Amino acid sequence: MQLTKLDYSMPAEWELHDRTLIAWPVKESMVYPEQYEQVCAGYQKIIEAISEFEPVTVIVNKTAVDTISKKLTSNQITLLAIDHNDAWLRDNGPTFLINQAGERAAVNWQFNAWGEKYMPYDLDDQVANEILHHFQIKSLDAPLVMEGGSIHVDGEGTLITTEECLLHPNRNPNLSKSEIENILKKYLNVSKIIWLKRGLSGDETDGHVDNVACFVAPGKVMIQVCDDKEDDNYPNTIENLAILQNETDALGRKIDIVPIKQPPRRYFNGKRLTLSYLNYYFVNGGIILPVFGEDAKFTDEMAMQALQELFPSHKIRTVDGMAIIREGGNVHCTTQQMVAGK
Repeated sequence: MQLTKLDYSMPAEWELHDRTLIAWPVKESMVYPEQYEQVCAGYQKIIEAISEFEPVTVIVNKTAVDTISKKLTSNQITLLAIDHNDAWLRDNGPTFLINQAGERAAVNWQFNAWGEKYMPYDLDDQVANEILHHFQIKSLDAPLVMEGGSIHVDGEGTLITTEECLLHPNRNPNLSKSEIENILKKYLNVSKIIWLKRGLSGDETDGHVDNVACFVAPGKVMIQVCDDKEDDNYPNTIENLAILQNETDALGRKIDIVPIKQPPRRYFNGKRLTLSYLNYYFVNGGIILPVFGEDAKFTDEMAMQALQELFPSHKIRTVDGMAIIREGGNVHCTTQQMVAGK
């Protein structure tokens, strides 16, 4: 389906969901396939946590349906057999939209595995379209290589992203910044884009915004900060804070900034892990928050307290943030919300 006018727009993530979509891990595509069972256990706990609040549809490879159905037994969880290469549905899944009549559509972005970092990715590029076909939701095919983790919206016309990711030559080398802006505005019905500079140091997604900043209300952005001048994230934080302090949203409001302290640094096989409290996920009546334990207890508590103060009517449901992070992402990266329709 071609987009002819802006009937639909992308709602904020805290709006009511019909369900959550999540894909099951594929051993062959994992960075550390020897940890497949541990990672699957981590995914299972995330899925079960989400199912406490809303239905979950788990995308599974056809050959794995029988095995996974024995693990996920809640009547809130259903399996949908769609073959896929990898398990980060935030990035290759559809971006759901809604219009004033409560009718849904979704954007089917082009996907190239974060700049062809992982091969093959042909199945992943088809997953969004297959999901939309299954649920009989209109598909809007966008002429842009993009991942869902690289954007956040406030639901009132403002989008936040990073130049590091959306302007990276491994995504859309033939498109200018203004051309990318125009596509985002057209397909998501936003009128203002806030461009931060960079994401977390070492993030293999090339700086996805869902690790560094997100809207917690229209005109209000939570940002993960670093106060250690010896940390590679320190200059990134300072730069992004300066941008936000001088920005307004689509309705002309000055951005209200909510800083949240980053967890302590962790490494695996000599590589820094991209730990972020902002990789949390809204569910109906709750928030699924990754926490990191051990030496992170102080910052874990601060993150829980900050979100509870912002969302006093939500239950803050924590999960082990170390369970799947070695593969490169966390709770938000695994999930894709389907907005509730009429």
